[in-house]
Amino acid sequence: MTDSNTNGVHLSRTNSYSSNNSVPAYLKQTGESLTRTSSPLTDHERLDVNGLSWPPKNVLNRKDETHEEKEKRLEKLSTAVKTIIECLGEDPEREGLVKTPERFAKAMMFFTKGYEEELKEVLNEAVFEEDHDEMVIVKDIDIFSLCEHHLVPFYGTISIGYIPNKRVLGLSKLARIAEMFSRRLQVQERLTKQVAIALQETLQPQGVAVVMKASHMCMVSRGVQKPGSKTVTSCMLGVFREDPKTREEFLRVGQY
Repeated sequence: MTDSNTNGVHLSRTNSYSSNNSVPAYLKQTGESLTRTSSPLTDHERLDVNGLSWPPKNVLNRKDETHEEKEKRLEKLSTAVKTIIECLGEDPEREGLVKTPERFAKAMMFFTKGYEEELKEVLNEAVFEEDHDEMVIVKDIDIFSLCEHHLVPFYGTISIGYIPNKRVLGLSKLARIAEMFSRRLQVQERLTKQVAIALQETLQPQGVAVVMKASHMCMVSRGVQKPGSKTVTSCMLGVFREDPKTREEFLRVGQY
């Protein structure tokens, strides 16, 4: 594992690729070995045959549902929430709770809507030929997601940078990519990596850098109960990984 400390914030970059045949072509380096071990999220293509990005096995059932099937899914989810309320010792029929199961079911479908989104539709053909080879950064994009371990929120900001290779992406699309992957059951480490790899495979730029800083309610409101604590994750690809000066410039501009 490689660590860096910039502007007082400790960043940890997990070694997660290895120099074997399963490594995507854009990560292979001539004349030197990669030190990162392989990962299921990087051994395979970003998009499967249905156009979804790393879809869980049941997501196609949800994506292709009819209106009637969607209503049945909401009803099933609402019934499960009502059971939870009863198990907590509450009365699900009292005025304040009687509609809570339905509200919660609809909220959860919204919080996880990223499962149904296709990267092609998110990008909406906003990739443009442009002779620009300097760093592009969109910083402090607000992010909200759900911890897959406890189903409680984590939220914060994500900064995304890349150095173009004759192609640029509409700036708002960087935020939309982050939104798509955050609207799932997630862990911050995977979310950071998915955003970086999606951008790398979309543009094939000289490099991509993503840094995310978030507060996790599973750590703040329960467990060790440490309000104010922040988790910082990063994923560096291409020149950002190979060149310390380029990486330091991104971290300095992002104030990490």
